[in-house]
Amino acid sequence: MRQRFSITTSVLASILAIGIAIPLVFAEEFSRDAAARYILATAKAFRTVYSKEIIAQAAKSNVKPAENWTKDDHAIMLPAQFLKAAGSELQDFELSLIGLTPIYKENLPKTKGEEEALKKLAASPTTGILTFTTGFLTFEDGKQFKGVAADLAIADSCVDCHNAHPTSPKNDFKKGDIMGAIIVRFNK
Repeated sequence: MRQRFSITTSVLASILAIGIAIPLVFAEEFSRDAAARYILATAKAFRTVYSKEIIAQAAKSNVKPAENWTKDDHAIMLPAQFLKAAGSELQDFELSLIGLTPIYKENLPKTKGEEEALKKLAASPTTGILTFTTGFLTFEDGKQFKGVAADLAIADSCVDCHNAHPTSPKNDFKKGDIMGAIIVRFNK
């Protein structure tokens, strides 16, 4: 059982990476803004499917997402780990997560520009009804072009994990809250 779920998550991460990369390779006039929007929309879609469908299906077999999933035969990677695994498969840009109150310091904004983008997303009055065009920002930041998309607590498991984690600086998330952002970084 463990091997089947490991293979499933690996295959999904690879499909996500391919889904992001193929249009970029074939598009001659793909602007950085359009590329960032496409990458973020694709990443959000795959992460949503993983969070809502894969985890629910795995739970039926008593397999649950866990931080140390590689050490447990009845665990699969967390949605954040899934997105970061997919991002590590990419070479021409960086895909990751950032937040103002992340569980891990490595997920803090790397620049003032990223921090400001997160604050703008958090201040958005449309957080409950984010679409492809809302909850999304692109900007130039030093030698990089960046795009961020609001990362919402789309399932109770997101809220429960973050609120209960011993290193979480925030423990009052509710379903639908912005927990941070998915970020894509391109070198100019």
